[in-house]
Amino acid sequence: MRISKSIYKSLLLLVLATTLPFCAVNPVSGKKEISFMSESQEIALGKESDPAIIASFGLYENPELQAFINVKGQEMAKISHRPNLNYEFKILDSPVVNAFAVPGGYVYFTRGIMAHFTNEAEFAGVLGHEIGHIAARHSARQQTKQTLFQLGFVLGVIVSKDLAEFAEPLAQSLGVLFLKFSRDDETESDRLGVEYSTKVGYDAHEMANFFHTLDKMRVQSGSAEIPTWQSTHPNPLNRYQNVNQLADKWQTDLNVTNLKVNRDSYLKSIDGLIYGEDPRQGFVENDYFFHPELKFQFPIPRQWKTANSPQQFQMASEDGKALMVLTAGKGSSLQEAANTFNQAQKLTVINSRSSSINNYPALIQMTTHKNGGSAKTLKISSYFIQYEGLIYAFHGLTVLADFPQYESTFNYTMNRFDKLTDATKLNRQPDRLRIVNAGVNGSLENALTYHNISVEHQAELAILNGMDLKDTVTAGMLIKIVSR
Repeated sequence: MRISKSIYKSLLLLVLATTLPFCAVNPVSGKKEISFMSESQEIALGKESDPAIIASFGLYENPELQAFINVKGQEMAKISHRPNLNYEFKILDSPVVNAFAVPGGYVYFTRGIMAHFTNEAEFAGVLGHEIGHIAARHSARQQTKQTLFQLGFVLGVIVSKDLAEFAEPLAQSLGVLFLKFSRDDETESDRLGVEYSTKVGYDAHEMANFFHTLDKMRVQSGSAEIPTWQSTHPNPLNRYQNVNQLADKWQTDLNVTNLKVNRDSYLKSIDGLIYGEDPRQGFVENDYFFHPELKFQFPIPRQWKTANSPQQFQMASEDGKALMVLTAGKGSSLQEAANTFNQAQKLTVINSRSSSINNYPALIQMTTHKNGGSAKTLKISSYFIQYEGLIYAFHGLTVLADFPQYESTFNYTMNRFDKLTDATKLNRQPDRLRIVNAGVNGSLENALTYHNISVEHQAELAILNGMDLKDTVTAGMLIKIVSR
Protein backbone atom coordinates (compact mmCIF):
# COMPACT_ATOMS: atom_id res chain seq x y z
CA MET A 1 0.00 0.00 0.00
CA ARG A 2 1.13 3.52 -0.73
CA ILE A 3 1.69 5.57 2.39
CA SER A 4 -0.83 8.20 3.40
CA LYS A 5 0.53 11.64 4.21
CA SER A 6 -2.51 12.28 6.41
CA ILE A 7 -1.01 10.21 9.21
CA TYR A 8 2.25 12.11 9.01
CA LYS A 9 0.43 15.44 9.14
CA SER A 10 -1.94 14.49 11.94
CA LEU A 11 0.89 13.26 14.16
CA LEU A 12 2.83 16.44 13.58
CA LEU A 13 -0.18 18.63 14.29
CA LEU A 14 -0.78 16.79 17.54
CA VAL A 15 2.70 17.74 18.69
CA LEU A 16 2.44 21.34 17.56
CA ALA A 17 -1.19 22.00 18.48
CA THR A 18 -0.43 23.29 21.96
CA THR A 19 2.23 25.95 22.02
CA LEU A 20 1.89 27.00 25.65
CA PRO A 21 2.85 24.67 28.48
CA PHE A 22 0.54 23.85 31.38
CA CYS A 23 0.90 22.11 34.71
CA ALA A 24 -0.38 18.55 34.98
CA VAL A 25 -0.34 16.17 37.93
CA ASN A 26 1.70 13.05 37.22
CA PRO A 27 -0.54 10.04 38.04
CA VAL A 28 2.34 8.05 39.55
CA SER A 29 4.30 10.66 41.51
CA GLY A 30 1.33 12.87 42.37
CA LYS A 31 3.51 15.90 41.61
CA LYS A 32 2.80 18.75 39.24
CA GLU A 33 4.98 18.92 36.14
CA ILE A 34 5.22 21.04 33.01
CA SER A 35 3.59 19.39 30.00
CA PHE A 36 2.72 20.39 26.44
CA MET A 37 0.34 17.44 26.02
CA SER A 38 -3.01 16.93 27.70
CA GLU A 39 -4.49 13.49 28.32
CA SER A 40 -6.90 13.97 25.43
CA GLN A 41 -3.94 14.71 23.16
CA GLU A 42 -2.15 11.60 24.42
CA ILE A 43 -5.19 9.51 23.53
CA ALA A 44 -5.48 11.16 20.13
CA LEU A 45 -1.78 10.53 19.42
CA GLY A 46 -2.16 6.85 20.28
CA LYS A 47 -5.20 6.50 18.03
CA GLU A 48 -3.37 8.17 15.17
CA SER A 49 -0.19 6.14 15.67
CA ASP A 50 -1.82 2.71 15.95
CA PRO A 51 -2.84 2.29 12.27
CA ALA A 52 0.64 3.38 11.14
CA ILE A 53 2.31 0.89 13.47
CA ILE A 54 0.08 -1.99 12.35
CA ALA A 55 0.49 -1.09 8.68
CA SER A 56 4.26 -0.95 9.03
CA PHE A 57 4.81 -4.14 11.02
CA GLY A 58 1.62 -6.17 10.61
CA LEU A 59 -0.25 -8.03 13.33
CA TYR A 60 0.83 -11.56 14.13
CA GLU A 61 -2.08 -13.84 13.28
CA ASN A 62 -2.46 -15.98 16.38
CA PRO A 63 -5.87 -15.42 18.01
CA GLU A 64 -5.05 -17.46 21.12
CA LEU A 65 -1.82 -15.58 21.84
CA GLN A 66 -3.44 -12.23 21.05
CA ALA A 67 -6.24 -13.09 23.48
CA PHE A 68 -3.67 -14.08 26.12
CA ILE A 69 -1.83 -10.76 26.08
CA ASN A 70 -5.09 -8.82 26.04
CA VAL A 71 -6.47 -10.65 29.09
CA LYS A 72 -3.22 -10.22 31.01
CA GLY A 73 -2.87 -6.62 29.88
CA GLN A 74 -6.39 -5.59 30.87
CA GLU A 75 -5.95 -7.28 34.25
CA MET A 76 -2.78 -5.32 34.91
CA ALA A 77 -4.14 -2.05 33.51
CA LYS A 78 -6.94 -2.11 36.09
CA ILE A 79 -4.47 -1.96 38.97
CA SER A 80 -2.19 0.62 37.30
CA HIS A 81 -2.12 4.32 38.16
CA ARG A 82 -4.24 5.11 35.08
CA PRO A 83 -7.00 2.49 34.92
CA ASN A 84 -9.32 4.94 33.14
CA LEU A 85 -7.51 4.67 29.79
CA ASN A 86 -8.79 2.40 27.03
CA TYR A 87 -5.78 0.07 26.77
CA GLU A 88 -5.04 -2.06 23.71
CA PHE A 89 -2.44 -4.84 23.62
CA LYS A 90 -1.17 -6.28 20.34
CA ILE A 91 1.46 -8.67 18.97
CA LEU A 92 3.37 -7.39 15.93
CA ASP A 93 4.67 -9.68 13.21
CA SER A 94 8.33 -8.80 13.66
CA PRO A 95 11.33 -10.99 14.60
CA VAL A 96 12.97 -8.09 16.47
CA VAL A 97 13.11 -8.55 20.25
CA ASN A 98 11.09 -5.54 21.29
CA ALA A 99 8.14 -4.23 23.29
CA PHE A 100 7.00 -0.61 23.39
CA ALA A 101 4.12 1.63 24.38
CA VAL A 102 2.74 4.79 22.82
CA PRO A 103 0.71 7.45 24.62
CA GLY A 104 -2.95 6.83 25.34
CA GLY A 105 -2.80 3.15 26.30
CA TYR A 106 -1.35 1.26 23.31
CA VAL A 107 1.13 -1.53 24.13
CA TYR A 108 2.89 -3.70 21.55
CA PHE A 109 4.95 -6.88 21.78
CA THR A 110 6.79 -8.39 18.82
CA ARG A 111 6.66 -12.10 18.20
CA GLY A 112 10.44 -11.91 18.59
CA ILE A 113 10.23 -10.96 22.25
CA MET A 114 7.35 -13.40 22.87
CA ALA A 115 9.64 -16.16 21.59
CA HIS A 116 12.36 -15.23 24.09
CA PHE A 117 10.20 -15.19 27.22
CA THR A 118 10.47 -18.50 29.04
CA ASN A 119 7.48 -18.07 31.33
CA GLU A 120 4.46 -15.86 32.05
CA ALA A 121 6.21 -14.02 34.87
CA GLU A 122 8.91 -12.68 32.51
CA PHE A 123 6.20 -11.49 30.14
CA ALA A 124 4.26 -9.92 33.03
CA GLY A 125 7.30 -7.95 34.20
CA VAL A 126 7.87 -6.43 30.75
CA LEU A 127 4.12 -5.84 30.39
CA GLY A 128 4.15 -3.91 33.66
CA HIS A 129 7.19 -1.95 32.53
CA GLU A 130 5.43 -0.80 29.35
CA ILE A 131 2.19 0.04 31.15
CA GLY A 132 4.40 1.96 33.57
CA HIS A 133 5.62 4.21 30.75
CA ILE A 134 2.01 5.07 29.96
CA ALA A 135 0.96 5.44 33.59
CA ALA A 136 3.81 7.83 34.38
CA ARG A 137 3.26 9.79 31.14
CA HIS A 138 6.86 9.21 30.02
CA SER A 139 6.01 9.37 26.32
CA ALA A 140 4.13 12.63 26.80
CA ARG A 141 7.07 13.99 28.77
CA GLN A 142 9.50 13.08 26.00
CA GLN A 143 7.21 14.64 23.40
CA THR A 144 7.58 17.85 25.36
CA LYS A 145 11.37 17.60 25.26
CA GLN A 146 12.05 16.48 21.71
CA THR A 147 10.66 16.52 18.22
CA LEU A 148 8.49 13.63 17.16
CA PHE A 149 10.30 12.78 13.95
CA GLN A 150 13.90 11.72 13.47
CA LEU A 151 15.35 12.61 10.08
CA GLY A 152 17.40 9.84 8.54
CA PHE A 153 15.32 6.96 9.85
CA VAL A 154 13.14 5.24 7.29
CA LEU A 155 11.86 2.00 8.82
CA GLY A 156 15.30 0.51 9.29
CA VAL A 157 17.23 1.98 6.36
CA ILE A 158 19.48 4.95 7.08
CA VAL A 159 19.56 7.62 4.42
CA SER A 160 20.97 11.12 4.14
CA LYS A 161 19.08 14.09 5.51
CA ASP A 162 18.33 15.24 1.96
CA LEU A 163 16.50 11.99 1.16
CA ALA A 164 14.91 11.70 4.59
CA GLU A 165 13.04 14.97 4.19
CA PHE A 166 11.26 13.40 1.23
CA ALA A 167 11.25 9.79 2.38
CA GLU A 168 9.77 10.36 5.84
CA PRO A 169 6.28 11.26 4.58
CA LEU A 170 6.66 8.69 1.80
CA ALA A 171 7.41 5.93 4.30
CA GLN A 172 5.13 7.04 7.13
CA SER A 173 6.68 8.71 10.10
CA LEU A 174 7.01 6.48 13.11
CA GLY A 175 9.31 8.54 15.30
CA VAL A 176 6.86 8.12 18.18
CA LEU A 177 8.17 4.56 18.53
CA PHE A 178 11.75 5.63 19.03
CA LEU A 179 11.53 8.18 21.80
CA LYS A 180 14.46 7.72 24.13
CA PHE A 181 13.42 7.67 27.76
CA SER A 182 15.74 8.99 30.43
CA ARG A 183 17.48 6.69 32.88
CA ASP A 184 15.10 7.93 35.58
CA ASP A 185 12.10 7.09 33.39
CA GLU A 186 13.41 3.57 32.80
CA THR A 187 14.14 3.03 36.47
CA GLU A 188 10.65 4.22 37.35
CA SER A 189 9.10 1.87 34.77
CA ASP A 190 11.15 -1.04 36.16
CA ARG A 191 9.76 -0.24 39.60
CA LEU A 192 6.23 -0.06 38.23
CA GLY A 193 6.75 -3.29 36.31
CA VAL A 194 7.71 -5.04 39.54
CA GLU A 195 4.82 -3.42 41.44
CA TYR A 196 2.15 -4.21 38.86
CA SER A 197 3.28 -7.77 38.11
CA THR A 198 3.51 -8.56 41.83
CA LYS A 199 0.05 -7.15 42.48
CA VAL A 200 -1.48 -9.44 39.85
CA GLY A 201 0.30 -12.44 41.35
CA TYR A 202 3.55 -12.98 39.44
CA ASP A 203 7.08 -13.48 40.75
CA ALA A 204 8.96 -10.38 39.58
CA HIS A 205 12.31 -12.09 40.12
CA GLU A 206 11.63 -13.63 36.70
CA MET A 207 11.60 -10.14 35.17
CA ALA A 208 15.14 -9.75 36.51
CA ASN A 209 16.13 -13.05 34.90
CA PHE A 210 15.00 -11.77 31.50
CA PHE A 211 17.73 -9.13 31.68
CA HIS A 212 20.25 -11.98 31.73
CA THR A 213 18.75 -13.29 28.49
CA LEU A 214 19.10 -9.86 26.89
CA ASP A 215 22.71 -9.55 28.00
CA LYS A 216 23.52 -13.00 26.60
CA MET A 217 22.06 -11.91 23.27
CA ARG A 218 24.39 -8.92 23.31
CA VAL A 219 27.41 -11.10 24.06
CA GLN A 220 26.48 -13.65 21.39
CA SER A 221 26.19 -10.92 18.76
CA GLY A 222 29.89 -10.21 19.28
CA SER A 223 29.35 -6.47 19.34
CA ALA A 224 28.21 -3.68 21.60
CA GLU A 225 24.75 -3.85 20.06
CA ILE A 226 21.94 -5.04 22.27
CA PRO A 227 18.34 -6.09 21.58
CA THR A 228 16.00 -3.27 20.62
CA TRP A 229 14.09 -3.41 23.90
CA GLN A 230 17.38 -2.79 25.70
CA SER A 231 18.84 -0.19 23.37
CA THR A 232 17.58 2.87 25.24
CA HIS A 233 17.68 1.28 28.67
CA PRO A 234 20.24 1.12 31.52
CA ASN A 235 22.79 -1.70 31.75
CA PRO A 236 20.89 -5.03 31.96
CA LEU A 237 23.11 -6.52 34.67
CA ASN A 238 22.62 -3.47 36.89
CA ARG A 239 18.90 -3.77 36.34
CA TYR A 240 19.04 -7.46 37.24
CA GLN A 241 20.22 -6.54 40.72
CA ASN A 242 17.84 -3.61 41.11
CA VAL A 243 14.77 -5.54 39.96
CA ASN A 244 15.59 -8.45 42.26
CA GLN A 245 15.79 -6.02 45.18
CA LEU A 246 12.51 -4.40 44.16
CA ALA A 247 10.87 -7.83 43.89
CA ASP A 248 11.99 -8.68 47.42
CA LYS A 249 10.61 -5.37 48.70
CA TRP A 250 7.20 -5.62 47.03
CA GLN A 251 6.73 -9.25 48.03
CA THR A 252 7.52 -8.29 51.63
CA ASP A 253 5.34 -5.16 51.57
CA LEU A 254 2.37 -7.03 50.11
CA ASN A 255 3.06 -10.12 52.23
CA VAL A 256 2.58 -12.45 49.26
CA THR A 257 3.92 -15.95 48.70
CA ASN A 258 3.45 -18.71 46.13
CA LEU A 259 3.64 -16.22 43.29
CA LYS A 260 3.08 -17.47 39.73
CA VAL A 261 5.79 -18.29 37.20
CA ASN A 262 3.73 -20.53 34.86
CA ARG A 263 6.59 -21.85 32.77
CA ASP A 264 4.97 -24.86 31.10
CA SER A 265 1.67 -23.16 30.27
CA TYR A 266 3.48 -20.23 28.66
CA LEU A 267 5.77 -22.46 26.62
CA LYS A 268 2.80 -24.44 25.32
CA SER A 269 1.12 -21.18 24.27
CA ILE A 270 4.03 -20.25 21.97
CA ASP A 271 4.41 -23.68 20.38
CA GLY A 272 4.47 -23.12 16.61
CA LEU A 273 5.36 -19.42 16.83
CA ILE A 274 7.22 -18.17 13.75
CA TYR A 275 10.86 -17.60 14.69
CA GLY A 276 13.11 -15.18 12.84
CA GLU A 277 12.28 -13.62 9.51
CA ASP A 278 9.16 -14.92 7.76
CA PRO A 279 10.13 -15.69 4.16
CA ARG A 280 6.46 -15.76 3.13
CA GLN A 281 6.54 -11.96 3.47
CA GLY A 282 9.60 -11.69 1.26
CA PHE A 283 13.26 -12.49 1.75
CA VAL A 284 16.69 -11.53 0.44
CA GLU A 285 19.01 -14.19 -0.93
CA ASN A 286 22.01 -13.97 -3.25
CA ASP A 287 21.42 -10.27 -4.01
CA TYR A 288 17.78 -10.84 -4.96
CA PHE A 289 14.48 -10.09 -3.24
CA PHE A 290 11.89 -12.86 -3.52
CA HIS A 291 8.24 -12.61 -2.47
CA PRO A 292 6.61 -16.07 -2.40
CA GLU A 293 3.09 -14.85 -1.58
CA LEU A 294 2.96 -12.14 -4.26
CA LYS A 295 5.14 -14.18 -6.65
CA PHE A 296 7.64 -11.59 -7.84
CA GLN A 297 11.38 -11.05 -7.71
CA PHE A 298 14.00 -8.40 -8.54
CA PRO A 299 17.75 -7.91 -7.99
CA ILE A 300 19.27 -5.81 -5.21
CA PRO A 301 22.37 -3.70 -5.81
CA ARG A 302 25.37 -5.31 -4.15
CA GLN A 303 26.25 -3.90 -0.71
CA TRP A 304 22.97 -1.97 -0.45
CA LYS A 305 21.13 -2.12 2.88
CA THR A 306 17.57 -3.43 2.90
CA ALA A 307 14.49 -3.23 5.12
CA ASN A 308 11.27 -5.14 4.57
CA SER A 309 7.82 -4.44 5.99
CA PRO A 310 4.26 -5.36 5.02
CA GLN A 311 3.95 -1.92 3.45
CA GLN A 312 7.08 -1.60 1.40
CA PHE A 313 10.58 -2.85 0.65
CA GLN A 314 13.46 -0.38 0.88
CA MET A 315 17.03 -0.41 -0.38
CA ALA A 316 19.65 2.22 0.40
CA SER A 317 23.23 2.62 -0.78
CA GLU A 318 25.96 2.20 1.82
CA ASP A 319 26.58 5.94 1.94
CA GLY A 320 22.86 6.69 2.31
CA LYS A 321 22.84 8.93 -0.74
CA ALA A 322 20.44 6.85 -2.85
CA LEU A 323 17.21 5.10 -1.98
CA MET A 324 14.87 2.71 -3.78
CA VAL A 325 11.40 1.89 -2.50
CA LEU A 326 8.91 -0.70 -3.75
CA THR A 327 5.35 -0.14 -2.58
CA ALA A 328 1.81 -0.48 -3.92
CA GLY A 329 0.47 2.10 -6.33
CA LYS A 330 -2.87 3.73 -5.57
CA GLY A 331 -5.27 3.84 -8.49
CA SER A 332 -7.19 1.72 -10.96
CA SER A 333 -4.74 2.40 -13.79
CA LEU A 334 -1.04 3.06 -14.21
CA GLN A 335 -1.64 6.70 -15.08
CA GLU A 336 -3.94 7.22 -12.10
CA ALA A 337 -1.35 5.65 -9.77
CA ALA A 338 1.33 7.96 -11.17
CA ASN A 339 -0.89 11.04 -10.91
CA THR A 340 -1.85 10.23 -7.33
CA PHE A 341 1.79 9.81 -6.34
CA ASN A 342 2.88 13.00 -8.09
CA GLN A 343 0.15 15.09 -6.50
CA ALA A 344 0.68 13.67 -3.02
CA GLN A 345 4.43 14.31 -3.12
CA LYS A 346 4.19 17.63 -5.02
CA LEU A 347 6.42 16.44 -7.85
CA THR A 348 7.30 18.13 -11.10
CA VAL A 349 7.07 15.71 -14.03
CA ILE A 350 10.01 15.88 -16.46
CA ASN A 351 8.86 13.09 -18.76
CA SER A 352 6.54 10.10 -18.76
CA ARG A 353 6.06 7.19 -21.17
CA SER A 354 4.22 3.90 -21.47
CA SER A 355 6.36 0.79 -21.58
CA SER A 356 6.47 -2.83 -20.50
CA ILE A 357 8.67 -4.63 -17.99
CA ASN A 358 9.12 -8.31 -18.82
CA ASN A 359 5.86 -8.17 -20.78
CA TYR A 360 3.93 -6.49 -17.96
CA PRO A 361 2.35 -3.07 -18.68
CA ALA A 362 4.33 -0.23 -17.16
CA LEU A 363 4.51 3.53 -16.98
CA ILE A 364 7.96 5.06 -16.52
CA GLN A 365 8.40 8.66 -15.43
CA MET A 366 11.07 11.07 -14.27
CA THR A 367 10.19 13.73 -11.70
CA THR A 368 11.85 16.25 -9.42
CA HIS A 369 11.06 17.38 -5.90
CA LYS A 370 12.26 20.58 -4.23
CA ASN A 371 13.24 19.96 -0.62
CA GLY A 372 12.14 22.83 1.60
CA GLY A 373 14.55 22.11 4.44
CA SER A 374 17.78 21.52 2.54
CA ALA A 375 16.86 23.60 -0.54
CA LYS A 376 18.23 20.72 -2.64
CA THR A 377 16.36 19.23 -5.57
CA LEU A 378 15.73 15.48 -5.65
CA LYS A 379 15.35 13.54 -8.87
CA ILE A 380 13.08 10.50 -8.84
CA SER A 381 12.88 7.68 -11.35
CA SER A 382 9.54 5.85 -10.98
CA TYR A 383 8.29 2.64 -12.56
CA PHE A 384 4.59 1.81 -12.18
CA ILE A 385 4.11 -1.85 -13.10
CA GLN A 386 0.83 -3.76 -13.48
CA TYR A 387 1.27 -7.33 -12.32
CA GLU A 388 -1.16 -10.05 -11.18
CA GLY A 389 -4.04 -7.59 -10.81
CA LEU A 390 -2.05 -5.10 -8.71
CA ILE A 391 -0.04 -1.98 -9.47
CA TYR A 392 3.46 -1.82 -8.01
CA ALA A 393 5.30 1.49 -7.66
CA PHE A 394 9.10 1.40 -7.79
CA HIS A 395 10.90 4.65 -6.93
CA GLY A 396 14.61 5.43 -7.09
CA LEU A 397 15.67 8.80 -5.70
CA THR A 398 18.76 10.85 -4.97
CA VAL A 399 19.77 14.50 -5.11
CA LEU A 400 19.89 15.96 -8.61
CA ALA A 401 23.68 16.23 -8.70
CA ASP A 402 24.12 12.54 -7.81
CA PHE A 403 21.45 11.16 -10.16
CA PRO A 404 23.83 10.29 -13.05
CA GLN A 405 25.85 8.16 -10.62
CA TYR A 406 22.82 6.05 -9.61
CA GLU A 407 20.57 6.12 -12.69
CA SER A 408 21.92 2.89 -14.19
CA THR A 409 21.55 1.14 -10.80
CA PHE A 410 17.92 2.26 -10.53
CA ASN A 411 17.19 1.10 -14.07
CA TYR A 412 18.94 -2.25 -13.65
CA THR A 413 16.88 -3.17 -10.58
CA MET A 414 13.51 -1.85 -11.72
CA ASN A 415 13.76 -3.28 -15.25
CA ARG A 416 14.24 -6.75 -13.78
CA PHE A 417 11.03 -6.89 -11.77
CA ASP A 418 9.66 -10.26 -12.88
CA LYS A 419 7.48 -13.23 -12.01
CA LEU A 420 8.83 -15.66 -9.42
CA THR A 421 8.64 -19.23 -10.73
CA ASP A 422 11.38 -21.04 -8.76
CA ALA A 423 9.55 -23.64 -6.66
CA THR A 424 12.28 -23.65 -4.01
CA LYS A 425 11.58 -19.93 -3.42
CA LEU A 426 7.80 -20.13 -3.81
CA ASN A 427 7.55 -22.91 -1.24
CA ARG A 428 10.00 -21.44 1.30
CA GLN A 429 8.59 -21.81 4.83
CA PRO A 430 9.52 -20.01 8.06
CA ASP A 431 11.26 -21.53 11.03
CA ARG A 432 8.99 -22.16 14.00
CA LEU A 433 9.39 -22.69 17.71
CA ARG A 434 8.65 -26.22 18.81
CA ILE A 435 8.06 -27.06 22.46
CA VAL A 436 9.27 -30.56 23.21
CA ASN A 437 10.27 -32.73 26.13
CA ALA A 438 14.03 -32.63 26.73
CA GLY A 439 14.05 -36.38 26.16
CA VAL A 440 17.14 -37.10 28.24
CA ASN A 441 18.42 -36.52 31.75
CA GLY A 442 21.58 -34.43 31.70
CA SER A 443 22.52 -31.04 30.33
CA LEU A 444 20.64 -28.76 27.94
CA GLU A 445 23.48 -29.48 25.51
CA ASN A 446 22.68 -33.19 25.71
CA ALA A 447 19.00 -32.48 25.11
CA LEU A 448 19.64 -30.29 22.07
CA THR A 449 21.96 -32.93 20.62
CA TYR A 450 19.23 -35.53 21.25
CA HIS A 451 16.87 -33.39 19.16
CA ASN A 452 19.44 -33.11 16.32
CA ILE A 453 20.21 -29.42 16.87
CA SER A 454 23.54 -28.71 15.20
CA VAL A 455 26.43 -27.51 17.34
CA GLU A 456 26.54 -24.10 15.63
CA HIS A 457 22.92 -23.40 16.65
CA GLN A 458 23.06 -24.70 20.22
CA ALA A 459 24.31 -21.46 21.79
CA GLU A 460 21.41 -19.54 20.22
CA LEU A 461 18.94 -22.17 21.45
CA ALA A 462 20.39 -21.96 24.97
CA ILE A 463 19.69 -18.22 25.03
CA LEU A 464 16.21 -18.82 23.61
CA ASN A 465 15.60 -21.16 26.55
CA GLY A 466 17.00 -18.69 29.07
CA MET A 467 19.64 -21.23 30.06
CA ASP A 468 23.31 -22.16 29.70
CA LEU A 469 24.27 -25.25 27.72
CA LYS A 470 25.59 -26.92 30.87
CA ASP A 471 22.39 -26.33 32.86
CA THR A 472 20.65 -29.50 34.04
CA VAL A 473 17.45 -30.76 32.43
CA THR A 474 15.29 -33.79 33.03
CA ALA A 475 13.76 -35.99 30.34
CA GLY A 476 10.23 -34.65 30.91
CA MET A 477 11.20 -30.97 31.08
CA LEU A 478 9.81 -28.75 28.32
CA ILE A 479 12.37 -26.92 26.16
CA LYS A 480 12.31 -24.79 23.00
CA ILE A 481 13.80 -25.95 19.73
CA VAL A 482 13.49 -24.47 16.24
CA SER A 483 12.47 -26.39 13.15
CA ARG A 484 11.01 -25.66 9.70
